[in-house]
Amino acid sequence: MTTTTPSRGRRRAPTRIERAAGKAAALQKPRVILALLLLLGLTSVMLLDGYLRAEVGGDERVRDGASSSKVPDKILNGGPIISFRGGQATTTSVPAKTIALTFDDGPNPTYTPQVLKILEKYDVPATFFVVGSMVSRYPGIVKDMVDQGDEVGIHTFTHVDLSYQSDARIRREMTQTQLALAGAAGITTTLFRAPYSSETDAIDNYSWPVYEKLGEEGYTSVFVDTDSDDWKKPGVSKIVKWATPSGTSGASVLMHDAGGDREQTIKALPEYIEKMRAKGYTFTTISGVIEAQNTAARAGQQANAPTGAGSWQLQGGNRDGTDRLQAAHREATGATLYEGKALVVAVAVAEYTVPTLSVGLVIVGVAVMGRFGMMLILARRHYRLRNKRRFSWGPTVTRPVTVIVPAYNEKECIANTLESLAKSTHPIEVIVVDDGSSDGTSEIAREAARSLGMTNVRVIRQENAGKPAALNNGVRSASHDIVVMMDGDTVFEPDTVRQLVQPFANPEVGAVAGNAKVGNRDTVIGAWQHIEYVMGFNLDRRMYDLLRCMPTIPGAIGAFRREAVLQVGGMSEDTLAEDTDITIAMHRAGWRVVYQEHARAWTEAPGSLKQLWSQRYRWSYGTMQALWKHRKSLTDKGPSGRFGRVGMPLVVIFQIVTPVFAPLIDVFTAYSMIFVDFRAALYAWLAVLGVQLVCAAYAFKLDKEKYRYLLMMPLQQLAYRQMMYLVLIHSCITALTGGRLRWQKLKRTGEVGTPAGVG
Repeated sequence: MTTTTPSRGRRRAPTRIERAAGKAAALQKPRVILALLLLLGLTSVMLLDGYLRAEVGGDERVRDGASSSKVPDKILNGGPIISFRGGQATTTSVPAKTIALTFDDGPNPTYTPQVLKILEKYDVPATFFVVGSMVSRYPGIVKDMVDQGDEVGIHTFTHVDLSYQSDARIRREMTQTQLALAGAAGITTTLFRAPYSSETDAIDNYSWPVYEKLGEEGYTSVFVDTDSDDWKKPGVSKIVKWATPSGTSGASVLMHDAGGDREQTIKALPEYIEKMRAKGYTFTTISGVIEAQNTAARAGQQANAPTGAGSWQLQGGNRDGTDRLQAAHREATGATLYEGKALVVAVAVAEYTVPTLSVGLVIVGVAVMGRFGMMLILARRHYRLRNKRRFSWGPTVTRPVTVIVPAYNEKECIANTLESLAKSTHPIEVIVVDDGSSDGTSEIAREAARSLGMTNVRVIRQENAGKPAALNNGVRSASHDIVVMMDGDTVFEPDTVRQLVQPFANPEVGAVAGNAKVGNRDTVIGAWQHIEYVMGFNLDRRMYDLLRCMPTIPGAIGAFRREAVLQVGGMSEDTLAEDTDITIAMHRAGWRVVYQEHARAWTEAPGSLKQLWSQRYRWSYGTMQALWKHRKSLTDKGPSGRFGRVGMPLVVIFQIVTPVFAPLIDVFTAYSMIFVDFRAALYAWLAVLGVQLVCAAYAFKLDKEKYRYLLMMPLQQLAYRQMMYLVLIHSCITALTGGRLRWQKLKRTGEVGTPAGVG
């Protein structure tokens, strides 16, 4: 055993790499915050959109037969307009031959503009009881209502029955709708109609306290005399008939401009207006009714004579937009106005973002399913080709090879690594490159080699310069033309090296990727990574191998022709993914890179979420660096161009773009469960999970793994995958902002020993 130990005992100054690492670490926190803010923003937009799209349906009563014992008789038997003055409730009736035409549930982009056009044509005013969520989505329509002289009232924000809601929910429904009106048309209103309300005699003990409370706050509650029941879609003639009051009675008439298919309403409205005018009726707004009654009352007081409910006449009834027709409106000012505008802007963002994301969801769904399909088809073909008896790389490779083990503070693992190499069935030379460890790694390695009787081990100690430098040092010191690279926390099976080097019988092969396995798989985090390694890495490698565009030789187990490594300039320090970097460089130099699934290595995966984040952050960011570094391969000819036009797009699509947008699947699943159809969304999510389980099961079958670990897959999809999304998003932000990330050492336990009986 030969050792070279140019170490120094004095305390050294921080290296350039260490200084850069410190600077990069200081910059990571803002990027993490930015990534979290982006995620929070996306979640907020989705929640806002879902809240706005709460279904507005027909006006069926939620309950029937409730007692009205607490409701005053004068209210139950009074007119459709209830006002509160001095704590006392009073009702107002619509005078004879007068129609207060009202529309509920809007605005709707299809039907409301048609209603407004008809009203404008016939010079008829109306009162629209609008849903706040719809107002915030279609503010321009509400502004048109107000500009044309129509009146606006509140129909809550989400069309919820307020009878069973808390005071806080009631206040929120009203306040949010007022803000929407302020942002849309610069007004607030004093008119209110409760969803699912009808005539005043339907007020019960559940709903009456709501009207009392809102009345104390200055709201006028509006009910119905005559209901067209147009939401039932009974036909134009019946809508007209049902909306017509009996005799010469005046009426508050209910129609709908939203909440469903309103084509029949649109056709019935002109016919209804013409019919009522032919009968001598005048149209007005709710405020017009109230103001006319007040005028009549004042006139009666001046004449000292009582005025009957139907003895006075409305003045006008046109759409002149005067204060008389818009008496319920108040100009929005101050914070209310600006908060309203902010709400409208936020909704506009949501209205634009969610459809865009929906398109992205379709693209991601196709990409994900396409990837699964490609993996299954190509992996199966790869398996059948490689396991045919006549398949051979060429003459059996029996010559000795050099195994390079870069090590930095690997005192927990290095002895196990050497013990596994001592059992190798293939002749090897072992070079341990201690990259400036401070925990006695080199001494432990020497002692382990002595105790194992390994005379083929050399320990080289260098100042800390990083893993690429350690590997290059090992390559320069290698005695053989084939070098095997492994991590200091990895163990090989006895037959691993022999299996790994057989493809070098083919002179076109410049590098071989082995089959990395998770050794510490008995923890939850370890089991999740085990599934990922078997399915996400090794199944992928079969696909890439068949397409001859292998993107990465894993650092835990890979083999190279020494001349090929030197030809491409060795392991580069330009990126954090030196394994991906050199793999692409091999392709560009014309070498073939293959996958040898029978060469297995057992590595210690990160044991905590923090360490896992650090590792995957480095991997994903390093992959982006390597792809950018070799971007010119897109226009190259020969093997380099093949990788650039086949391998690079696949890596970008399957390892960067699709994973970045894959959270859309989960986000829209949650969105659909909350706001659309819980059962359908759950079934869709389970279907996607089922496809993944099939792919994973097939990967486990090819690798001869135990299926029991797949029981962890549903939990992996709910927890582990979300973390991987955040890691990749974080990496993308770092790349886009020009950040630099350096190596981050993971804490090891040494629990992965010689793999006898493991698996």
